[in-house]
Amino acid sequence: MSSAEALDTTEGTVVETTVGRLRGLRQGAIHQFKGIRYGAATDGSARFLPPQPVAAWTGIRDAISYGPSAPQHHNQMPGNYPGTPPPIHPAYKWYWSEEPISEDCLSLNVFTPSVDDAAKRPVMVWLHGGGFANGAGTARGFDGTNLALGGDVVVVTVNHRLNIFGHLFLLPYGDQFADAANNGLLDLIAALEWVRDNIESFGGDPGNVTIFGESGGGAKVAYLMVMPKAKGLFHKAVIQSAGFRAADPTGPERAAAKVLKALDIDKATLHRLADTPMEKLLAVMSAVTASENGNDYFRPATDNLSLFERPFHETAPEVSAHIPLLMGTCEAEATFMMTTDMRLFTLSRDQLVAETRKAAGLDADAAEQLFAAYEAADPAARPIDVFTHIRSDIQFRMGTIHATECRAKQAGAPLYSYLFTWKSPAFDGILGASHTLEIPFVFGNTDRTPEIVGNAPDRYEVSKQLMAYWVNFARTGNPNGGSLPHWPTYTLGKRETMLLDRTCRAVSDPRSAERKLSAALYR
Repeated sequence: MSSAEALDTTEGTVVETTVGRLRGLRQGAIHQFKGIRYGAATDGSARFLPPQPVAAWTGIRDAISYGPSAPQHHNQMPGNYPGTPPPIHPAYKWYWSEEPISEDCLSLNVFTPSVDDAAKRPVMVWLHGGGFANGAGTARGFDGTNLALGGDVVVVTVNHRLNIFGHLFLLPYGDQFADAANNGLLDLIAALEWVRDNIESFGGDPGNVTIFGESGGGAKVAYLMVMPKAKGLFHKAVIQSAGFRAADPTGPERAAAKVLKALDIDKATLHRLADTPMEKLLAVMSAVTASENGNDYFRPATDNLSLFERPFHETAPEVSAHIPLLMGTCEAEATFMMTTDMRLFTLSRDQLVAETRKAAGLDADAAEQLFAAYEAADPAARPIDVFTHIRSDIQFRMGTIHATECRAKQAGAPLYSYLFTWKSPAFDGILGASHTLEIPFVFGNTDRTPEIVGNAPDRYEVSKQLMAYWVNFARTGNPNGGSLPHWPTYTLGKRETMLLDRTCRAVSDPRSAERKLSAALYR
């Protein structure tokens, strides 16, 4: 269904939650409840503390507009950039929220077909991307209306603390802020607790919750899968194009020390953090990241309190081995990042080999050998395609393959792997199957995201299939159903992977030559 088919917005139903009544909106056949607070404001004396409960209220509160985004630098690419991060390419405007920022940011949004029956629909909780630096669950492409309607599910999108506000390693400075390194993840646990306690009133089944996310959102899913505090709050998981590397405490502890020094705060005056302006903290964070050569240490870190091990590490606890898991990547992930430097699309082969050297951390001879080996694996590929594949493999695909292998070795619940290969015609086709591209298809929002999807006539059929696979998985833990092409479970022997495209098909070990070449580069 296109977004234009559901424009009639009227006053919605009143729903009872554990702390008070909420009134939402009705858009076509879907009830929307926006800006529901699942945690109290995180400013002042609550800053850098675990999420606190919302006070109960009397009367009826409106839930008709989105809540603020978490404090962040708007309109900038997440990731490791020295100095100020570059602005995002116009193709990705749909991925970012236009809401103002505030430390009163712990809110979620519910999209549901009905609040009046006892259907107990599957619940799909979306965790937004943007690394751990920026983003929000309120971006245009994450509107859950079409997914809720097309899949007969309840969709929840979440905002939570990010960057320095959600991940400042203050553990060495006393018990008061011991959890500060992972408060952003604790916020998500609080949101899932809200879902457990309230979603039945919105037509959802608290016993059938799927968490799914892309990029940084996929990483959040992975972290929740190894956090004992999250156990029992979700029952299935989808990880889309994620990175999985939590930091050991060394870098985050050093970054936190630099923050305190810049603010002229020590252990005895730590209380002054509560009075430091939000804008000042963001500025200091950027300066510290620049001083670390662009390495962002304001992200989850193992603290032996909430996060004990990195996800999908050999020593990670099998907390979620019983959780069905669906995970994969896009074929040309790297074009998302490459759009911040459009000159890359004009470079010669030799120049792209030099870029490969930088991207892979290799010497000149090794970079040439790697590039030539990728060319041999795909003789029809242009030099820019070869570079895109190498960078995509290094940044996303090899980490996902490593995680898939680790999970397969656990021999627990079913595991499904995919590679999204549909190529966007937008921007003269330079994006290909880029990072983030599968999201509008899963949400049924291809008409809301023309800047990245374009106007290819097959976009509706692709979206219909992806939405059906994701909804089937959320409903039963198995993406198969109806007339969809069969999606086999992943095994280490065959590496069964579904190629998601206009015509979906299962293959064994896609791009196996490149997988073997780049495996040594994944650290």
